[in-house]
Amino acid sequence: MRAVVVRRFGGPEVLELVEVPVPEPGPGQARVRVAAAGVNPVDAVTRAGVLAEAGLMAPRETVGIGWDVAGTVERLGPGVAGFAVGDAVIGLRDRLDVPLGGYADALVLDAAALAPAPPGVPAVEAATLPLNGLTALQSLDLLDLPAGATLLVTGAAGAVGGFAVQLAARRGLRVVAQAGERDAARLRELGAEWHVPRDAADLAAEVRALVPGGVDGALDAALLGVTALGAVRNRGSFVAVSAGAAPPGLRGIRVAHVWVAADGAALAGLAALAARRELALPVADTLPLERAEEAHRRLARGGLRGRLVLVP
Repeated sequence: MRAVVVRRFGGPEVLELVEVPVPEPGPGQARVRVAAAGVNPVDAVTRAGVLAEAGLMAPRETVGIGWDVAGTVERLGPGVAGFAVGDAVIGLRDRLDVPLGGYADALVLDAAALAPAPPGVPAVEAATLPLNGLTALQSLDLLDLPAGATLLVTGAAGAVGGFAVQLAARRGLRVVAQAGERDAARLRELGAEWHVPRDAADLAAEVRALVPGGVDGALDAALLGVTALGAVRNRGSFVAVSAGAAPPGLRGIRVAHVWVAADGAALAGLAALAARRELALPVADTLPLERAEEAHRRLARGGLRGRLVLVP
């Protein structure tokens, strides 16, 4: 079968499409025939060697790329209950130190990392849900804000930010969405109560003009750090979505960093929302597996609305 791997770190040109043996599932695992794989910023920093340099990956000769998949169960390992061959599923590969990722014809995952695919939702849309949806959900869980509380979401037009706005609104939170002007109307449709511009000269002042005293919490999907922290009230909550992006807990603010973890049960809940079209799953474009390098170049240029998706 085919898979995209990295054998030396660098730019998009180091992505290699290679032939590899079909992986066999072990106990508690399932092999998924991949129909669609999301392309995410974490794939780019993995490819570039940033995660290896940070000590987040064990050294290995071949590194798999890709976290999100949608596809069909092709083979089950011993002891798997709840899934059958032929089931449509979505899943998250959350380990970095593995030789195969989602950019492949097939992928073995723990059954606990899988969820039934949302019925009626195309695979290319469903593939955008696991990583970004779970990151947003687990970030909101860390913030632990009660209904009626105020929340700043930075980078609200991005994949994590967009899910965070929608899920926060469902929890009864009052959302301040930070994004470009062209995204303001769409974010209000997704549930944001207020909008502040991405290029605001003083983000904290803009937010505090809307919410005097500061918001109760911030979900920093844009990795603004202390710039976003200034918008949070004393003893509020702050969650960063990338390693090294969490600012110090000034003014008694509780600061955390989310390390996303595969969670099939939580993913099933998100899939149910997607099936009812209560979660928007934006797709910027689809490309065949052999054009992974092009996908990474487009990702680096920015300006995408939705995820790029590779279709083996």
